[in-house]
Amino acid sequence: MSSKERQTGMSVIVRTTARLTVGFILLYGIYILSHGHVSPGGGFAGGVIIALSFINLMLAYGKDTALSKLPKAVTSFFENLGALILLSIALLGFTGGYFFLNFIAKGEPFHLFSAGTIPLLNLAISLKVGAGIFAIFVAFVLLKYEPEKNKKE
Repeated sequence: MSSKERQTGMSVIVRTTARLTVGFILLYGIYILSHGHVSPGGGFAGGVIIALSFINLMLAYGKDTALSKLPKAVTSFFENLGALILLSIALLGFTGGYFFLNFIAKGEPFHLFSAGTIPLLNLAISLKVGAGIFAIFVAFVLLKYEPEKNKKE
């Protein structure tokens, strides 16, 4: 078996480009997530961008490489963790009298970690959205439609 037969995914150019850009895409997603309360962005946009970095890996290298970096069980764990964090913050606020009450001190303008519970909510939404989108893409890849071959009678 030659080395060409063992390789999965796209061409060398696509794999090299993906290897160079995946880290930057992931870093940009984390930036959008962490600055979402002071600039446009937030949990949803950051989660989508983070999921796209892993989807980029899957498209370039194949499903086995992407699932070795972020297995299905870990994806499910992160999605559930995001929902639990969101629910926990909501219920902690509810103990103060209001659902989703901002119970952490606000801080000063233009400081990154100064928006009360909003950065924590952005993190929870990002985990839920990013893991969910990646899980949906994995399901599409694993359950791909293969039409029946024309049967000659």
